[in-house]
Amino acid sequence: MIELKKTPEGIILPVRAQPGAKKDSIVGEWAGSLKIQVKAPPEKGKANEAIIELLAERFKLRKATLRIVSGEFSRDKKVLIQGITEGELERLCTEAPL
Repeated sequence: MIELKKTPEGIILPVRAQPGAKKDSIVGEWAGSLKIQVKAPPEKGKANEAIIELLAERFKLRKATLRIVSGEFSRDKKVLIQGITEGELERLCTEAPL
């Protein structure tokens, strides 16, 4: 199960990133995180931007409501998501790989 954390600012979504993949996709749960593959390389923030774009598109949110708050230079990241409830985000994460 993905370990979401509610904060006063929004919901923290743990993400396991795999940059340099063949395609952009949400793979599913991986060790308490949402595993995401992106084609973008892990340089100059390109992979981070691709992760935000993919999440915003898949969850039907504005990119401005998502922000990486830790792990900018790591495969393990924490993404702050605003404007959504914990229950909604949980449901979206479960449906995302489909």
